[in-house]
Amino acid sequence: LATGPRQSNGTFYEIRTYEVKPVKMKEFLEMVNKYLHFRTAHSELVGFWYSELGVMNKVFHIWKYDNFAHRTAVRHAIANDKDWQEKLTSVLLPMIEKQHNEVAYLVPWCQLGKPPKEGGVYEWVTFQMKPGGPALWGEAFRAAINAHINTGYTKLIGVFHTEYGLLNTVHVLWWNESPDHRAAGRHSAHEDARVVAAVRDSVRFLESQQNALLIPLQCSPLK
Repeated sequence: LATGPRQSNGTFYEIRTYEVKPVKMKEFLEMVNKYLHFRTAHSELVGFWYSELGVMNKVFHIWKYDNFAHRTAVRHAIANDKDWQEKLTSVLLPMIEKQHNEVAYLVPWCQLGKPPKEGGVYEWVTFQMKPGGPALWGEAFRAAINAHINTGYTKLIGVFHTEYGLLNTVHVLWWNESPDHRAAGRHSAHEDARVVAAVRDSVRFLESQQNALLIPLQCSPLK
């Protein structure tokens, strides 16, 4: 029942989340930073982060593909890449407890952004919306996002709507200078009548929400 407009081209994003064994998290991140270049030789990495607050021992990474044929070709190539398989995949898999992937499109009114500078922290917010897709909740959701943008305390990086995975899910990626800067901005936003009105309108379509504070890895293009 997820219906409505999306980006007009075939470009999509694969969002992969791994739950890592707590005792292996440090080693996992070290290995990714050291060897991920074998994987990025095959396709474009948007960003790679680990969770600091909200969920623990979890990593998030986003990959960009031109279309599904492109992804199929990349998956075939990495399956035959001995450096990737031997130096990283075979080492990391025993450290991972769970893997999950989703295919998502940017919503039609959003282009993938970049932070104004390196450093800072990212916030990953997952909204489970009522069935119906952007045709039902798109305008109200956009108004709520824009209301937060207009306060000036945060930078929008991307709004992703799932195509595969749990449907009617929207992931919003924000950048903030620091957790304290984000906290102060949120406090001010909650006292802004325009933000309050926009959020109250959009929550009519909301089933649940989950937030995570993310730290980018050294190898992440988005830092």
